[in-house]
Amino acid sequence: MTGRIVHLSDLHFGTERPGLDRALAAEVTRLRPDITVISGDLTQRALAGQYRQVRGFLAALPGPVLCIPGNHDMPLYNLAARIFCPFRAFRRSVARDLEPMLETPRLRVIGMNTADPWVWQRGLVREASLDLACTRLSQALPGQLRVVAMHHPLHQPPETGKAPMAGAALAAQALAEAGADVILCGHLHQWAAAPYALREGGRTMLAVQAGTALSTRLRGEENDFNLIDFDGGRVTVTRFTSPGQSPGFAAAGTTVFSQPDLARGWRAHLPPE
Repeated sequence: MTGRIVHLSDLHFGTERPGLDRALAAEVTRLRPDITVISGDLTQRALAGQYRQVRGFLAALPGPVLCIPGNHDMPLYNLAARIFCPFRAFRRSVARDLEPMLETPRLRVIGMNTADPWVWQRGLVREASLDLACTRLSQALPGQLRVVAMHHPLHQPPETGKAPMAGAALAAQALAEAGADVILCGHLHQWAAAPYALREGGRTMLAVQAGTALSTRLRGEENDFNLIDFDGGRVTVTRFTSPGQSPGFAAAGTTVFSQPDLARGWRAHLPPE
């Protein structure tokens, strides 16, 4: 038995490429994932019209779908709403639970809300969120791939120009020790898939980052999303891209990871010579 996840991020409805949302929904439907994860920034400015677009897009996806908010999913210009009810529109249009969990016999996917209404871009790991995620990880069934989805990455290169997430180092250590296998995130509009450990010799998690699936706000990369297949011993990450003005998405590269030692974590899989 295998498990399949489609990982989308940074849709940014309000700045989307015309028609690409329909092509994306069709491609996700064709891939038939067990779970679709959208790791934040579904809208550009959290406006009512943008959330209507989000609802239409979600209705076109095969279920189940796990969504978490990003920093763009809170009001920017309505200061009172940002302070007193920053996630009201997200709850009404997308999901009431800001930290949902979905699972199948082979997958346990845990959402963490890292959006902070008190700052513009930087993320925040809340103590209660981390405790809940670690508890859920510890309760995973044998044989399940343990996946945590958050908007902001646990680690980001200084050249991105974005402030690192508050509490990221503590969260990375706690999640690794609790048994997280894969961390899904977005925010940077850059693609990546690689083993990640906080310190030398620490348990390695697989960090998988998606760029922007739909937005014209590209940062030197193409619109993309990830397909993640788990067969028990390996995780295969396939990147799908829509270069230039392409009307759809196509597979652009595949990376395979394995975990021969549970205590040491994941590594790039090298086939025998």
